[in-house]
Amino acid sequence: MNFTFPVIAVIHSCFKEKFGIPRQPGLAPLALAQLEFLPPYNNPAAVEGLEGCSHIWLQFVFHANDNDEVWKPKVKPPRLGGNKSIGVFATRSPNRPTPIGLSVVKLESIEQRDGKLLLNLSGIDLLDGTPVLDIKPYIPYVDIVIDAVNDFAPAAPVFIPVTINHEQRLFCTDFQQQTGTNLAELIKQILQQDPRPQYQTPTIDRIYGMRLLNLDVRWHYVGTGDEWHIQVHSILVNSKK
Repeated sequence: MNFTFPVIAVIHSCFKEKFGIPRQPGLAPLALAQLEFLPPYNNPAAVEGLEGCSHIWLQFVFHANDNDEVWKPKVKPPRLGGNKSIGVFATRSPNRPTPIGLSVVKLESIEQRDGKLLLNLSGIDLLDGTPVLDIKPYIPYVDIVIDAVNDFAPAAPVFIPVTINHEQRLFCTDFQQQTGTNLAELIKQILQQDPRPQYQTPTIDRIYGMRLLNLDVRWHYVGTGDEWHIQVHSILVNSKK
């Protein structure tokens, strides 16, 4: 049995590649995106009343998945270090039989501009260009389950320290003055979740990087044993859009 669904909107995100995206929504509150409705769903009447919602559910497609990858009943989620398997339906892995994701994000505002209908979002975990299938309001009295339990992920991740050197902080200050984006705090919110593959042991000479906004951010790990922290050592403008 198969179904076909229309794409109602597309995401314009600060995350330009998969690596570095928070593994759950809400963990990087400064991570922003715009949701742009596609015709014929860009009718303002369709979002009437949505302005009364602080948060919304997004159903979307993991469009950057490798379509040639064969579905597997078990996956190795980062939460378990990337070397232990668990049933795919017990995880939020993007590698699923039907590559549909679900995220709750903060609705900052609704905007109509240049003939476009836009939702301004924050706390997102979505790749730039993500197709959106549906939007639903977050309803606290039913969506919050106070006594819910998940043995697989019983607590929030432990954040690790992130330092940005003086030169890069000056860059961040200048960037914020030009764009209004608190770049230093955004980078901290993203990297403190330790985006590296968890099966990799940090080494000082291994350089990691990600595309964020129109920038290339590079960092490495400093420390020994279990006492590691991240040092951001370069932030460069990327000519790619």
